[in-house]
Amino acid sequence: MSDILAEIRLPTDELRNDLPFFTKTLQMRLDSIYPADNPEVAVFSGHGLRVRVEKGATEPPGTIRILTDDPDGFASGARELTAPNGTRIEISERNPPVVLPTTLHSFVVRRLADQAPWVIGRAGMQYRDLIPNRLGGSIIASHIRIPDGGPVPDMVHFHKIGFQLIFCYRGWVDVVYEDQGPPLRLTAGDCFIQPPEIRHRVLVASDNVEVIEIGVPADHVTEIDHDMTLPTEVLRPDREWQGQRFVFNEVKKANWSPFRLPGYVARDTTIAENTKNVAGVMVARRGQGKPVWSSHDTDILFTFVMEGTVTLDGEGRDPYALAAGDAFVIPPGMKTRLSDPSDDIELLEVSLPGAFNTELEPK
Repeated sequence: MSDILAEIRLPTDELRNDLPFFTKTLQMRLDSIYPADNPEVAVFSGHGLRVRVEKGATEPPGTIRILTDDPDGFASGARELTAPNGTRIEISERNPPVVLPTTLHSFVVRRLADQAPWVIGRAGMQYRDLIPNRLGGSIIASHIRIPDGGPVPDMVHFHKIGFQLIFCYRGWVDVVYEDQGPPLRLTAGDCFIQPPEIRHRVLVASDNVEVIEIGVPADHVTEIDHDMTLPTEVLRPDREWQGQRFVFNEVKKANWSPFRLPGYVARDTTIAENTKNVAGVMVARRGQGKPVWSSHDTDILFTFVMEGTVTLDGEGRDPYALAAGDAFVIPPGMKTRLSDPSDDIELLEVSLPGAFNTELEPK
């Protein structure tokens, strides 16, 4: 297979006009040109691309995107060009920084009983959107399931993202991570924090596995790493990716203490500590005392009901009777109360940033 080449064909009316553009402006190499007396075909290569410019070809001129670490130093800093043959050239930064959109705060309730559609996503997994408006693109929360267990058709990949949480809701899944040793089994109640661009691969899942995945921002790129083999030989549990460390938090090691809201206890997944407060993840259960009205000042506060039932009271709103599979977002400053929790209530709370203030109303 190593001797096989592929090339893109582009049309031209006059090849001599294209030669200086492709070789000098786009810094591509001229590999061949013919016939010698009146050239009609030229082949250029560069930037991982092979282009055949052919006089009289019937294809449209198309668009070439060139990705570079120094866009200001390429093609005199132009971001868009048009070749003499009509081909559009877009010049972009190869690894642009992750941009976090400004959060459009809103009160959101998503109920499983409303039967939002499941869609087929990457590697054949089924996705249900838990925040339909995605708060202006600032966050995506997905309920993911794999009905039929077994090997997962995944590849070594990574995400260009600011924050990502994988929380196992039902069943189990085996995942292998860069520099984190052999495959790890995530079981119900466990969670991973996947630092930005850590390489990983989903290996095997149980029947009917379900996970909650949180990503910031909502729109982010997933790239395949064709060169890395997992597991890697080196174990580096304290390695940081863009200031964040990998976390594998297991429910069997949980310590429960009073939650920020009266009437509940919680376990801290240590994610705030290991992301340097980018985000915090808590799991809350029924505790002692009576729930009260409260408000918060964090940018994003998302909650998923994992077990039991609870009533979400909001100022100026009718009460919402919530059950397992439901989710909600409470904007900063809004007064709410989680009342009448069942004894088996269990809530997954994700906040960005991780540390924030809660103001309680007097009982």
